[in-house]
Amino acid sequence: MAQTATRRATMAVNLDGRYFYGLGRRKSASAQVRFYPAGNGAVLVNGKPLEDYFGRERDRATVLSPIGAANVGAFTVTALVQGGGITGQSGAIMQGIARALVLSDEENRNTFRRGGFLTRDPREKERKKPGLKRARKAPQYTKR
Repeated sequence: MAQTATRRATMAVNLDGRYFYGLGRRKSASAQVRFYPAGNGAVLVNGKPLEDYFGRERDRATVLSPIGAANVGAFTVTALVQGGGITGQSGAIMQGIARALVLSDEENRNTFRRGGFLTRDPREKERKKPGLKRARKAPQYTKR
């Protein structure tokens, strides 16, 4: 318990000043992202460090991919994310960071467009239909 409090205290970031806002969505997750150009490289998700919130390396890499594509120097990112699962939330934060970076520097738009960071993934969970077990799975057919 004390270790967690100490870690959060060391992750405290001076969030005064100008930031760029980006909204990202993926599946049923929605993320409100603030990108601060000056900072120590911290990424906070719902008040927790990125490593604590996302356990899988793939999700952490997804979140940081637009920052790597834009070759950003010092920065701080805070994200409020809600809804969906872990993978959907990481995709929503990725899109929010990309949109905020486009606002900070318009030259990033072509890079992000080619990389697919700005395009909203339209795939959603398909609804269950009556008479079926799931969206498309039917009960086993019996001939007699």
